[in-house]
Amino acid sequence: MINKSSFLITGGTGSFGQEFLKYLLDTAKVKKKIIIFSRDEFKQFEMKKRFNTSKYPNLRYFIGDVRDKNRLDRAFSNIDIIVHAAALKQVDVGEYNPTEFISTNIVGAQNIIEASISNKVKKILALSTDKAAAPINLYGATKLCSDKLFISSNLYSGKKLKASVVRYGNVFRSRGSVIPVFEKQKNKKYFTVTHKEMTRFNITISEAAKKVYSYLNNSLGGEIFVPKLNSYKILDVAKSINPKNKIKIIGVRPGEKIHEELITSNDAFNTIEYKDGYIILPTFELYGLKKYLNHYKGKRVKKNFSYASNSLNKYLSVSQLKKLISDKF
Repeated sequence: MINKSSFLITGGTGSFGQEFLKYLLDTAKVKKKIIIFSRDEFKQFEMKKRFNTSKYPNLRYFIGDVRDKNRLDRAFSNIDIIVHAAALKQVDVGEYNPTEFISTNIVGAQNIIEASISNKVKKILALSTDKAAAPINLYGATKLCSDKLFISSNLYSGKKLKASVVRYGNVFRSRGSVIPVFEKQKNKKYFTVTHKEMTRFNITISEAAKKVYSYLNNSLGGEIFVPKLNSYKILDVAKSINPKNKIKIIGVRPGEKIHEELITSNDAFNTIEYKDGYIILPTFELYGLKKYLNHYKGKRVKKNFSYASNSLNKYLSVSQLKKLISDKF
């Protein structure tokens, strides 16, 4: 069981990092060293108020950047598992600052791989995004490249490192989702919507943390995990917050997709389905299809299968969304 392992979370002061740390401490009861690795000293200062080292003596905070290979090499000493959540991720910002996104999301990924191999890290799980599936923006392109690096690191390390990826969409109520925007606009006359047909997958931050732990516990290495999720219409989110407000269409932002896509039809040949979701397998020979099918008790998906937020033909209702928005995760 991985609760006997030591952990390091890159981007650990973010919303996912804090929720995953809470899961490690309170649910998994991890007693070995846990390191929060991030570049924001103020966020670490604030996070220490919630998770202080006197209450959790196994907890450490490291200032650092994934661009700095030497700092990663020092931080990864005696670490068993890396959860990689650090990234530059604002889609429109990436369109105007491509080299910065490349430096963090691609070069940073390779730095993590090199430091992990040098320090004999056992497992990595890297957080990805729906935008890495058939990317149309710079952010998605960098995350696709990052995903490829982590998957290929299983071979690059001589199978000594077991690296996997989890791909899901916007986290419900996260900083990058539409809900905080709508909540600020709920007492105005209208909500601003980029496209009236827009849909999104739904996952809460607590669900994401639980799934990441489960994937780590079961991974063989080389998997891109895709959970089975509900989806919703953006217009229904607006109705659930204030049905009296009008809708103002402002146009799609640079690099924005109308629908979230997690598995493309081109991925179908290498995708299996199992109880908890889907797994996109490596395009190169690693452990073989049979081993993955047996391990996960899965089956291959149909030819031309794809998985997008508008392909389910069933969406969360306005009342369901209203309850989700009122809940505290």
